[in-house]
Amino acid sequence: MSQSEPVLIATRVKWPWNRNLQIDWLNIIKGGRIVARPYNNNEAKELIKRFDSTLKKLKNAKEVDQHYVVEIKNATNEMVSTEVYKLLSEVSIEEINRDKRGIKIGLLKSYGYNTVADVCNSSASRIASIKGISETSASDIKYIAKSIETNLLSTVKVKISADKKTVASTKTVSAISRYLHARDYIDECSNLYDNYSSSERNAVNDLTKVNNFLKWLFASAVQKDAAGTAFEYIKKIDEDNLDGRTTLLLDKLNQVEQASVSQAWEEFVQESIKFINVIEKINPGILGNDNTKFGLPEELVQSIENQAFFPDGLLCDLRRYQEWGVKYILHQERVLLGDEMGLGKTIQAIATMVSLTNTGETHFVVVCPASVLTNWCREIERFSKLLVTKVHGQGRSKAIEQWLLKGGVAVTTYETTQFFKLKDNYKFGLLVVDEAHYIKNENAQRSKNVRNLCLYAERLLFMTGTALENNVEEMISLIDILNPDVSRKISNMTFITSAPSFRRETSPVYYRRKREDVLTELPDKTEEREWCSLLKEEEKIYEEAILAKKYADARRVSWNVDDLSNSSKARRMKELIEEAEEEGRKIIVFSFFLDTISKIKTFLGDRCLTPINGSVSPEKRQSIIDEFDKSPAGTVLVSQIQSGGTGLNIQTASVVIICEPQFKPSIENQAISRAYRMGQSRNVLVYRLLAENTVDEHLTEILQNKQTVFDAFADTSVAAENTKEIDDKTFGNIIEEEIDRIKAKRNIQ
Repeated sequence: MSQSEPVLIATRVKWPWNRNLQIDWLNIIKGGRIVARPYNNNEAKELIKRFDSTLKKLKNAKEVDQHYVVEIKNATNEMVSTEVYKLLSEVSIEEINRDKRGIKIGLLKSYGYNTVADVCNSSASRIASIKGISETSASDIKYIAKSIETNLLSTVKVKISADKKTVASTKTVSAISRYLHARDYIDECSNLYDNYSSSERNAVNDLTKVNNFLKWLFASAVQKDAAGTAFEYIKKIDEDNLDGRTTLLLDKLNQVEQASVSQAWEEFVQESIKFINVIEKINPGILGNDNTKFGLPEELVQSIENQAFFPDGLLCDLRRYQEWGVKYILHQERVLLGDEMGLGKTIQAIATMVSLTNTGETHFVVVCPASVLTNWCREIERFSKLLVTKVHGQGRSKAIEQWLLKGGVAVTTYETTQFFKLKDNYKFGLLVVDEAHYIKNENAQRSKNVRNLCLYAERLLFMTGTALENNVEEMISLIDILNPDVSRKISNMTFITSAPSFRRETSPVYYRRKREDVLTELPDKTEEREWCSLLKEEEKIYEEAILAKKYADARRVSWNVDDLSNSSKARRMKELIEEAEEEGRKIIVFSFFLDTISKIKTFLGDRCLTPINGSVSPEKRQSIIDEFDKSPAGTVLVSQIQSGGTGLNIQTASVVIICEPQFKPSIENQAISRAYRMGQSRNVLVYRLLAENTVDEHLTEILQNKQTVFDAFADTSVAAENTKEIDDKTFGNIIEEEIDRIKAKRNIQ
């Protein structure tokens, strides 16, 4: 034996007990130095066992997420199946023999098979048991019924409404509610598992290498050090109470399972967008809006799909169609977003600015009508981390200086754009122009000011739901600012026959989506015409106004009596409001006329909030909306239709009452869209108050015709001359017809 080799001598040594350091009775002496295990092996095993048990709990909790996903998918599929069965129950058994296959329908009927649903609920063998129907024929019958069912499954889309709580929709809402509540706890469990599982495996491995006498005896110094470190690591985790934290999280997950159905529906009413987003994510296509192309030409689709979007700093979830809109804006850079009212154009603009911020842009400008200035500021602050500077009023110059210094979003009005004096070489990231049709007239001063501001913007986003309301020339005027080449191509396309080519040519710069295409989950909208018969007093007032050719008085039919208790329209309005209150609804009442609004406020008393009209400041207007949102059912918000019909979100209302026909088809649509928009959880009821044998009849007929034409053009991104509003000449002709009718009635020559 070489003297350089270490001598290993095993000896039995009696050591005094040490609470802090357990030394095995058999120690190893290396070169005369005692090497003892620095921890209690039994304690290490217990720690490992407890740690392993905790990780298994965390792993199980992590997998609860998939349980909810399956539950939601099954519940939404059940909604579809329920709807399909309902439709199949309405399809006559005669449909089975549509192709004249010689199926004995009479025999099927005699055995109670009256609808296709009856066939679907039966088996082929049961059908074959009917005398006169062979097994082959029974199989054919089942095959045809199944084909009909399959076709319906591919077309039926689900809607969830708090007014139509079915068994399947309740399962869906409850499952989503639990999923939303559990998600944070599941994420925390998942993070804990991911953080500790790999380190636990390493620690256990280090301890296992030396977990008995012989392994410790022949372990290297490195292995022994690693074992000691691993023990201290697991012991520290145990002292940090990982098991207790896990138990607390699991208790919270169990509490989520106990949530009531009524609570789930309440949450749906308050935050329906969250629920719809979950469905869209877990069961895409079931809402009917799975086409992310949303009408764009194929040549544009691929490049937009590949467009990067960076949402860090956006404080809300985008719907898929909204994210697609943001990518379109980012990719095309100079665009007119013409989405219908209620599709969230403001959110898309904010998300675009957020994404640009994440790629280095620092300054943005939003130009909007004064009526929605405050709303824009609040929405940006609410849905993003962007710095907002309101540029308006006496402090506008200082506000512009602050914006230039600090960056963020400068929100200003059309009139205030004249005060933006920027250096010739200055550029900012994006100019957003809300209600861009305000600058359709290039000779107007505000148009000149905004167009001048466009010169300093790297990108342009014009937004409007009404760019097409009058004619193509107005739209071309806006597109000319964005892309002159496109405007030249479409300058002669002013007729409906050119609609397909018009859409193709405008697609690089103009993007429009309809509400029914992308918000198929919206509850139903019911529009009713409430015809009222005039009382003697109001009929006399009306006829005198007609004979005197007082146009405004004629339009205020039924509202121009001194006491609205004697107004047939007011009486009907009150009945509708009382019905709405009983159903737990809130109401918006729109009128064109200020004196009508004032009378309604007096007539309704305390149930009516401060009316909104053109003289109400943007700040006050928003505070009225906030008060309305917090008010109980039966509360009424009265608004001048021009003021409350644009730029405001009033989803807490689900009843809309319009006091008189408007001259523009779009004005009523805009007003209705204040309530019938993304986030609405109840079916919306729209009532138009109309008086028989008055100008209301003529106006309604004309407006209906114009709306039909407008829809045809607007749906293909085209408008034509005959979609203009009712003008004074047209209304004058209506008055003349009414004069003739009244004279004939009174036998006046």
